Amino acid sequence: MDTLSRLIDLARPQASLDLRCLLSGAFDIDHGQLEAGIAPFHLVLDGACVVETADGAQRELRTGDFMLFPRGAAHRVRDVQRSNATAPLTQSHDGMLPLRRNDGHDGNDSARVPADLDLLCGRFVYSPGSSALLLNALPDPLHVSLSGMETRGSLQTVIALMRSEAERRQAGALAIVTALSHALLAIALRAHGEQNASASSVLALLGDARLGASVQGMLSAPERAWTIAELGALAAMSRATYARHFNERAGMTVMDFLTQIRMTIACDLLRRTQRSAAEIGEAVGYQSEAAFGKAFQQSVGVPPGRYRRRPQENDGAEI
Repeated sequence: MDTLSRLIDLARPQASLDLRCLLSGAFDIDHGQLEAGIAPFHLVLDGACVVETADGAQRELRTGDFMLFPRGAAHRVRDVQRSNATAPLTQSHDGMLPLRRNDGHDGNDSARVPADLDLLCGRFVYSPGSSALLLNALPDPLHVSLSGMETRGSLQTVIALMRSEAERRQAGALAIVTALSHALLAIALRAHGEQNASASSVLALLGDARLGASVQGMLSAPERAWTIAELGALAAMSRATYARHFNERAGMTVMDFLTQIRMTIACDLLRRTQRSAAEIGEAVGYQSEAAFGKAFQQSVGVPPGRYRRRPQENDGAEI
């Protein structure tokens, strides 16, 4: 399994589609801050809109644009004219999803009445501990556009299929669109890493062919007592060169990153298995339960046992 796929697998994101918006003219829809473990997203199937974040920043989204809020930040979806007067919203059901409109039409004629914006809104629910390495490194919001993307073809294909299923609303349409949301997330994360290759981030690190080999080594054998020299050898670099390049690319030291990988895997094992804390600690490189417990609390904020007992309703299913 490649590194990005492994990190997504550890995060266990569960896609949930909330509603479809068909909006025309003036609109201004507020979205409040969500609790930890919920990352809302918007996908523009057709048309355009403006998303305004709590700090006043405005981003225009057009057909094929995807925006994810990894930490559930508050935001507003507005028409491109930023109109003051807005039409009242109505909500019905189009046979697949709740349908929000502002033109007075019901869901039965949604395919025949054109709208300025066709927006699919949903969320990813994830386990906060095991997703931290991947999601905490993302900007909030994460905006991925079709414009100038090497993955344009793949993203276009996924979005076209999602739109087709949303419009036709045949048997199994909701299951298909939900499954495609997982593919959309993976493509968006890969595209973000490609578009921001010069920035310091986990995704940029994964995109570096030489450094990525060492990350794969850490993920494959977290129990190993890795040294910087050994990891540098995987990247075909000297110890000093490797440490410097890794820090520049990841925005953290090699050992800090290794600790994050170990804690990410430990969180997943605590939630998904019945193995003891001592066994899990040994599996991620700690020789004693006490050493593991101390490192886990420093990283996650609670002891392993308390983390395991937390309500798991936000844990996602495996992809």
